[in-house]
Amino acid sequence: MTGRLRRLLLPGAMTACMLVLLCALGSWQVHRLAWKTALLADIARAEANPAVPLPAAPPPFIKVRVTGTLRPNLFALYGAEVRDTPTGPGMGGRLIAVLDRTDGPPLLVDRGWVPTTRAASVATPAGMVTIEGYIREPDHAGLFTVHDDPVARRFFTLDPAAIGAALGLERTAPFLLVALGPRPPELFPEPAHALPRPPNDHLGYAMTWYGLALVLLAVFLLYCRKALRP
Repeated sequence: MTGRLRRLLLPGAMTACMLVLLCALGSWQVHRLAWKTALLADIARAEANPAVPLPAAPPPFIKVRVTGTLRPNLFALYGAEVRDTPTGPGMGGRLIAVLDRTDGPPLLVDRGWVPTTRAASVATPAGMVTIEGYIREPDHAGLFTVHDDPVARRFFTLDPAAIGAALGLERTAPFLLVALGPRPPELFPEPAHALPRPPNDHLGYAMTWYGLALVLLAVFLLYCRKALRP
């Protein structure tokens, strides 16, 4: 083996290892792309189909319906978001109501966004109501999350147990129902309009990993050309 070829052994071995790693990462993202594409198709089908009765352990990304009675004048606000209103931009949050059911503990319902100044004046439908929506699991407070104010019933972490306790409930369902529907004639609360969809960036990630593999290969070939030049 000539001295020139010997100098290529270590760079060649390192390049081969890196190529295997980069191609494996790219292939993993391709598999993730196929999985995410199928998941988004399932969500689209669930959104187009009629809502199903709320199961005891609801899976994510399905449209469900729940029947019960909403407790009047009992609500909390979750989050903080500025939106355009007929009178201009306004600060508001998600109106959290209590739905009493005959087949389970009270269920917290995110009825939709309301301006902070209008939350107390939002009307509560009387009698039995059926609400369609999707399930949202509890959040956990982060390092920079704003502290909740249970006395004022103002929350920035979606914790059904904590919100229920502030509303005087002994127990609640361990999840929250986010209402789906069009914007009501009275404008507020404005419910969600679609099921949540996770981002699908895996094609870009795959192209990045495969692209890095091609760049690495090109750099190694240029190095070989220089090292083997007489």
